[in-house]
Amino acid sequence: MNVKEFEKKEKNTAELTVSASPEEFEVAVAKAYLKDKGRITVPGFRKGKAPRKLIESMYGTGVFYETAAEILYPDLLKAGIDEKKLDTVGRPSVLDSNIGDDKSFTAKFLVSLYPEIKLGQYKGIEAPKPAVRVLKKDVDAEIARVREQNARIQTVEREAKNGDIVNIDFEGFVDGKAFEGGKGEHFDLELGSGHFIPGFEEQLVGAKAGDEKEVKVTFPKEYAKELAGKDAAFKVTVHEVKEKQLPDLDDEFAKDVSELDTFAQYSDSVKEHITEERKAGVQKAFEDAVLSRLVDGVECDVPEAMIDDQVEQMLTNFRYNLAAQGMQLEQYAGMMGMDVEALKKESRPAAEKQIKADLAFEAIAKAENFDITAEQVEDEYKKLAENYKMDIAEIKKSVSEDSVREGLRIEAARKLVFDSAVAEKKEKKDEGETAAEKQETAAEEKPEDKSGK
Repeated sequence: MNVKEFEKKEKNTAELTVSASPEEFEVAVAKAYLKDKGRITVPGFRKGKAPRKLIESMYGTGVFYETAAEILYPDLLKAGIDEKKLDTVGRPSVLDSNIGDDKSFTAKFLVSLYPEIKLGQYKGIEAPKPAVRVLKKDVDAEIARVREQNARIQTVEREAKNGDIVNIDFEGFVDGKAFEGGKGEHFDLELGSGHFIPGFEEQLVGAKAGDEKEVKVTFPKEYAKELAGKDAAFKVTVHEVKEKQLPDLDDEFAKDVSELDTFAQYSDSVKEHITEERKAGVQKAFEDAVLSRLVDGVECDVPEAMIDDQVEQMLTNFRYNLAAQGMQLEQYAGMMGMDVEALKKESRPAAEKQIKADLAFEAIAKAENFDITAEQVEDEYKKLAENYKMDIAEIKKSVSEDSVREGLRIEAARKLVFDSAVAEKKEKKDEGETAAEKQETAAEEKPEDKSGK
C-alpha cells in the first residue's frame, strides 16, 4: 500500500489517496468471498458451499468488490496516516474509490487533522471582576428567609389576608367545561405567593373557612396553548385559614437554626456565608471571562469533525444529567421548542469554544515546558486511587505515566492563566444605593475590594 496523493484543504482537512496492489486487492476479495458466500443462493448448493468462481460466473466478477473495498478501507487509511505521519481527529470519510485495469484498488479519503494553534496573550489577561459586597439588607433578607422556613402554622378563625395560607378545593371551567389539570383538593395556597394564575389569590383575600367562592381569571397569553388567553371560572371551597407565626429574632432563634449561641453570632455567620458564596460566584464569572478572552486571542481552524465529536460528548453528558432527574433529552428539547438536531446545532459554538480552550492550554503547557517531578506524578496517582477507590497499582496499570504527566502539565497551564489574570480597573458605580448603603459600603470596604482582586 502506498500514498499516491496528499493535499491539505481548508479548516485543517486533507485529501489522502492511497492505493493497494493487485495482490493486496485479491486478498481482500478472497476475504469478501468468505464473508458473503453464506448469503448467496446458487442452485444445487447449500448456502455458503458454492465455489467462488461459480458465484462470480453467475453474478459477475465484481460481486465481492464492494465488501472487499470495505475490508481494505481501514488498512489503506492507516497506511496513509502512518506514511505521512498525520495526527488525525474525528471520523474520516471516503470520497472516491476505483479499481484499476490491473486490479489495483485506490481510495481517496477526507481526513481531519489535529489543528495547529497560534496563541495570543495568556499571561496577565484582564477581565471584569466586581468587588464582593454584602450589605445589611442582604443579611436581613437571608435571615428573613430562614425565619419564614421556621414559622409555625396556626389555624385562625378570621378572614384571610395576604401572607395567610388557605386550604382549598378548586375546579376550573372554560366555556362551562372543566379542563384537565384544573382541579385540586385540600390544596394549601399561600396568598400573595404568586403561585397561581394572576388574579386568583387576590380574590381569596377576605375569605373565611366554609366559604364557597367563584374566582374569575384570564389565562396569560404565554400559558399552555389550549388555555392561553382564555377566560376561566374556578369554583373554590375554603376549608381552613392558617397564619404564619414567625419566631422572634433572638438568641433562641439562633440556637434553633444554627449551632451558635447568640443572634449576633448567627447574623455574623450569615454575612460570612453570603460573602463566601458571592466570592465563589465572582471568581467563577471572572475565570469564565478570562477563558473567553484567552479563546478570543487564539488563531485556529477547528475541523468540523472535531466539533461534531465535542457536541456529541456534551450532549451525552447532558443526557446523563437529565436522566438523573427523570427526563429524556428528547423531552427537554421539546420543552425548549426544538428537536435534538436543533439542540446539536445550538451547541456548536460552545463546543468550538471548549475545543479552542483545550488546545490553548495544551499549547501553553508546551510553550512553558513545565517540569513535572516524579513526586507530583506519584501524588496524582494517589489522588486517582482515592477518587476511584482503587489500589494504586491497579490505577498505574490503567493510566500511563505519560498521561498523568500531560494532565499535570495542562493543570499547570490553567493555573498560570488564571493566577496571572488581573481584574479590569473600572470606575466605581454606586447608582441605586441609598445614602445609608453608600455609607455602609464605604465603612466595610477592604483594600482588596478596591483593587478588584
